[in-house]
Amino acid sequence: MNRRPGLSARLKLTISYAGFLFVAGAVVLAVVWVFLLRHVPDNDQGLLGISPNRHVLLMVFTPAAASALAFLLVFGLLGGWLLAGRMLAPLTRIADAARRASNGSLSHRIRMEGRKDEFRELADAFDTMLEQLESHVTEQRRFAANASHELRTPLAISRTLLDVARNDPTRDQGELVERLHVVNTRAIDLTEALLLLSRSDRGSFTREPVDISLIAEEATETLLPLAEQRGITLDVTGETTQTAGSAPLILRMVTNLVQNAIVHNLPAGGAVTVHTESQHGASVLRVENTGHPLPPELVPTLTEPFRRGTERIRTNEHAGAGLGLAIVHSIVRAHDGTLDLTPRPTGGLLVTIRLPGNPQPSRQDP
Repeated sequence: MNRRPGLSARLKLTISYAGFLFVAGAVVLAVVWVFLLRHVPDNDQGLLGISPNRHVLLMVFTPAAASALAFLLVFGLLGGWLLAGRMLAPLTRIADAARRASNGSLSHRIRMEGRKDEFRELADAFDTMLEQLESHVTEQRRFAANASHELRTPLAISRTLLDVARNDPTRDQGELVERLHVVNTRAIDLTEALLLLSRSDRGSFTREPVDISLIAEEATETLLPLAEQRGITLDVTGETTQTAGSAPLILRMVTNLVQNAIVHNLPAGGAVTVHTESQHGASVLRVENTGHPLPPELVPTLTEPFRRGTERIRTNEHAGAGLGLAIVHSIVRAHDGTLDLTPRPTGGLLVTIRLPGNPQPSRQDP
């Protein structure tokens, strides 16, 4: 639907100012007429200068009044145009920033100075929005590039293995099938992790009461064989604590934490402790493990997608894609919680998650 171009805001304000001055002037002249001129007698004595005469006064007053109204109209148009332009200048800067953003330039900022008024608040809010959009777009581009790189690797390996098998028919087919199976499993796991990360980022899930202590027990039972295989002691302590959220997502969150704590641990004799409790109206989950010391500057980067610590162990049994803690962080954020990573002085990591508590309804005695 095509719409005809309308009047600009500046022209509308100009017409409004001029119209207001014109009406105000007309009202003043009407007041003069009502309360002054109509009480002047209309006789011929005024021609001899003996007494005021309404006819003469009208002849003198009318041209002067018309000139005054014309002056007010012109003055209102010119003054209103300049005043409206000055008042709407901040909107012009905001509109220019919006046009730049629509063309893909998110680095521009308005940075309006002066006293804090409605336009200043609008400009500051727009700058904040641009900053968040730029950060989000940069993160998405980096994530897409890393995801493409990670997915390209298993596909390239599969292609190489197939080329080798085609060029060497005498090669052991069983070994080829096993290696293809490992590579394809890794690609499938990575794709599922990407989909889960996208789902948790959108927050598209139904909230329901979830007992984190039961989730912790389920996750540790699932990963107990892995812990026993690596000689890791796995311990679950704490009390019943509930939150509101998605049980499958929270299960994946706890599973990723415990799995990371097992894999990134000491070669032998390590330990992992999972603790749940209610604290100040929040549901708290702590996962602590032994391991190699982590540099403090490395810890804040562990929740970024596809980031792996330089000192972290990566074995063939668990060739992670660097999405474990990124998924944890995304799930915690989607549940309005907080994630805290603290390196232990003796080595290893302490992960503390706080989620909003879900108070259980009080039971009434029959």
